[in-house]
Amino acid sequence: MSRPFASVRARAALAATLVVSVALIAAGVAIVAVLRHNLVDRASLESEVTSRTVAGSQAALNGNFGSLDLPDDGGRLVQVVDSAGKILAAGEDLRGRGPVTDYAPAPAPGSTTTSHPSDGGDDDHGNDDHGSDHHYGATPARGKVGTDVDRETVPVKLGDGTHDYAFAAVQGTTYDGRTYTVYAGTSLEDSQATLGQVTRAMLTGLPFLLAVVAAVTWLVTRRALRPVEGIRAEMAEITRSGDLARR
Repeated sequence: MSRPFASVRARAALAATLVVSVALIAAGVAIVAVLRHNLVDRASLESEVTSRTVAGSQAALNGNFGSLDLPDDGGRLVQVVDSAGKILAAGEDLRGRGPVTDYAPAPAPGSTTTSHPSDGGDDDHGNDDHGSDHHYGATPARGKVGTDVDRETVPVKLGDGTHDYAFAAVQGTTYDGRTYTVYAGTSLEDSQATLGQVTRAMLTGLPFLLAVVAAVTWLVTRRALRPVEGIRAEMAEITRSGDLARR
């Protein structure tokens, strides 16, 4: 009984297919990781723009948080929280709820201590979804928005389920000295759907690519070994004929 991969052609085709499959899987993982980073970073940047816009509005700087113009679309969440954790304003989806996250709390008025966020957050360049190296220093001057921004991916439970949001936090101080943090989140649902489509497309095309590699390797190896096959066939004929002088 012949072994499945006894021939040189079969072993060469198998080896080439395994090498190419490892390379394609590694490349696919890298592509998905880079794409995910870029999509999350873009969502975080949108959140930062929203949080800075809200934090720097005249209503916020004047302390009129009830008159803030907050986004009301389903893909954007906004909360304004003071140094004591009290909700000063919130978008429609978060009204009546406690703080959705507290990874960058506003310092108490007059505080000069440096806080070190310990869990969650990206740096200014969005290099990490789960940790932050930002250090918040003294309270910003009155009537100003802080220059630091902290980012974090937060799962938020809404009416239709739990969804991941890329949050950005910006601190500010009103003209009368009250400190606050604006948390703005952008939904990652579209980003996750895009990643899912790319992953499925790669997984669908992988078997076809491997089949092509195996077939091409088989044909090329067969062509390369054709002279050897001729020699082998002639030696077999000589052995059967018993005329060993033909060797």
